[in-house]
This record gives sequence, C-alpha cells and structure tokens, in this order.
Amino acid sequence: MEKTWKPETLCVQAGWEPKNGEPRVLPIYQSTTFKYDTSEQMARLFDLKDSGYFYTRLQNPTNDAVAAKIAALEGGVAAMLTSSGQAANFFTAFNICEAGDHIVSATSIYGGTFNLFAVTMKKMGVECTFVDQDAPEEEIEKAFRPNTKMMFGETLSNPGVMVLDIEKFARIAHKHGVPLVVDNTFATPINCRPFEWGADIVVHSTTKYMDGHACCVGGCIVDSGNFDWEAHADKFPGLCQPDESYHGLTYTKAFGKLAFITKATSQLMRDLGSIQSPMNAFLLNLGLESLHLRMPQHCKNAQTVAEWLEKNEHVAWVNYPGLKSNPSYALAQKYMPNGSCGVLSFGLKGGRDVAIHFMDSLKLIAIVTHVADARTCILHPASHTHRQLSDEQLREAGIAPDLMRLSVGIENVDDIIADIEQALAK
Repeated sequence: MEKTWKPETLCVQAGWEPKNGEPRVLPIYQSTTFKYDTSEQMARLFDLKDSGYFYTRLQNPTNDAVAAKIAALEGGVAAMLTSSGQAANFFTAFNICEAGDHIVSATSIYGGTFNLFAVTMKKMGVECTFVDQDAPEEEIEKAFRPNTKMMFGETLSNPGVMVLDIEKFARIAHKHGVPLVVDNTFATPINCRPFEWGADIVVHSTTKYMDGHACCVGGCIVDSGNFDWEAHADKFPGLCQPDESYHGLTYTKAFGKLAFITKATSQLMRDLGSIQSPMNAFLLNLGLESLHLRMPQHCKNAQTVAEWLEKNEHVAWVNYPGLKSNPSYALAQKYMPNGSCGVLSFGLKGGRDVAIHFMDSLKLIAIVTHVADARTCILHPASHTHRQLSDEQLREAGIAPDLMRLSVGIENVDDIIADIEQALAK
C-alpha cells in the first residue's frame, strides 16, 4: 500500500502498522535491551543472520518505525536515525570513506558540515575539495581524483538558500563512479525528493522542519538503493569485501540494496553509538504527522515576507528562491515547484550595526540559534554562529557581514510583518 500512498498519507500512516489489538499510536520502546529464550536466537542476531532487536544502540522498534516513515517519504529502501544531523553527515561519509580517501562537496553548505569535511575528517585522513555548485560541469569535474569516494551538496543551502542543480551533480558523480549525497533538510521530501533527480543517499537534520517544534535534536540517513556498489567494487571495499568483524560477511552480497544502511548500523552505530533516543524518535514522529500541513504554510508566509522586504526602502537586498529576481529562481521552479522552505536572508542599508539594532528591536521574532521550526526566528551569523571570522573570511564563506537569516514560522503573516515594520521604524 505504501508504494501508492501520497506524501500526506505517508506523513500520517507510514512506518508503524499495528497488528490486531496493538496500540494505534507508535509506542515508545524505552528499553536498552530485549529478551530471548535461547542463546542460539541471540547468536544469530549478532551474526546478522536474523533481523531483530537486542540492544538499542544498534536498533530500537520506535526508531525503526520512524526511520521507515522517512524512507517512505523520500522514496528510499531503508533509513537509520542518528542523534543529530551532524552525526548523519559523518556516518554517511565515514560509511564510504577511510583514511586516504577524498570527497567533493559544494562550498555552499551548512558551516558545521563544512567544518566536518574540511577540518575534522581531514584529521582522520579524508580530504575534501570544495566547488562552486553553479560552476560549469567541466570546471567541477576538475576537483575529482582517483581516490574520490562521494559527492555532497544541499538541496537548499544553509544559510544562503541557494538551490542545488541535483541532476547536474548526479551526472558528474555517476560519471566518476561515486554516489551523490544530498542534504534535504530545508526542502524536506514534501517539497523535493532528490532520489527522483538522481541523488543516491539523502541526509536530514530532523531537528529542523521534520520535528518542526524545536523539541529534539536528531538526524536521519536514507538510502535510495540505486547506487551499484559492486560495479565500483575496488572503490568501496568496506561494502564489497568481507568484514572480518562479522566472520567475513560481505554487505553487498548478504544484503543487496540494504547493504549501505546495514553496514552503517552494524559497524558505525555499533562502534560510535550516535543513537537517537526512543523518546526523541517518538516526538519526531508527532512532528512528521503534520509536516505536509506545515511546509506549505512556511513557504506561503516566507514568500509574502520576502516580497514585502524586497519593496521596503530600508532593505538593501533579499535572498529567497521564490522571488523572480533570485539567481536560483529557475532551479527552484524546476526542483521545488510547490515552494522551497521558510528560510530567507536579507540585509539592511547601513550594514552590520543597523542589523544588530534592528534585531534587538524585534518583539515577536526571537533571536535564537535555530532555524526551521513553527516559530519565526532570526540570526545574524556574523555576530553569532560565525563571529570568529573577519569580514573578508565571511565573504569567502558566502556570508555577507550584514546577512540576517530569517526563519519564517507558521504564525499569521500580518503579525510577522508588523513586527519587522515596527523594528525597522526604530
């Protein structure tokens, strides 16, 4: 049935299918461990010969139901929840790469992910080359090396809200025999399904719109099942050669299209343990049930605010993919015809000091280090998340010193605009 269900139905119904007499609502399996009657039953679980639960660090029924819902929404074959979006990004890269390997990534990505690839993974022997995602294909291809193992980009970049040309990136990645990994956090599968455009793996910070209420930090990895690891077996020994920690089992041969997520769970989650708690997964599921209702409202409000800002005399510039004046407008219409997200950025005439005074004058809109939840909020990266950078370094990272990131919520849009207007008047 799930194959034919529309996204709205999947948000509400997918993942948890109660049998006769079972709870209608997904239960919280708040247990670290699970009982078996015989030693042999548990031994088969540890050898990956049977599927089942024995320890929540590896798998939990609550988490698996929510992961299955997200996989269904994205059109993937399997998914795994993680403790944060950053853990999802790290596990995805580390599931493919090892010391001596190389990643190609778009430059316009979340600062935390940029740092993960540029600094932390470099210490682990994995290098990353960053490319301008809007550059011509032949220019981007120059970044690839014989040891390149994956390509990465964000559907909508954070905080720049640039739209990724997914088909172009997929073409380049597949020409070089590597998977394309796309972070679909801002668009969510309600507005864009990257697998339909050639992406192989999708990651999410579920902390954002999926949770939608700023309650729980979390992440998710979804595999399309489409990338043929065996066709490039020499590039991906971790998936295509025997794993001695599981008696010589080979993931691609034993699990087929489930190889990637099985390896991520049985190897990386086993050893690194960045699990999402069952309680958080339960709350995430509540958020997912209304995702299809919230996203159109976020987009409608953000479009109205962006158009209002664009006409305002105090505003120097506005960046939102829904504006016809935006460089990403054509790509947004192609990949996200029903709307992009509720996040936009803008600057005021007078620069950084005026921006700070404006933000301090807001009443409804809160200054918080968060984005993409029900409440409208604002952040000035140069003063907050990126305050250690000089103005020159900020521009190199694609962040104007006067840039304010506005995450438009689902309140009445007239109230949001009234708050901006009274703050501008001061």
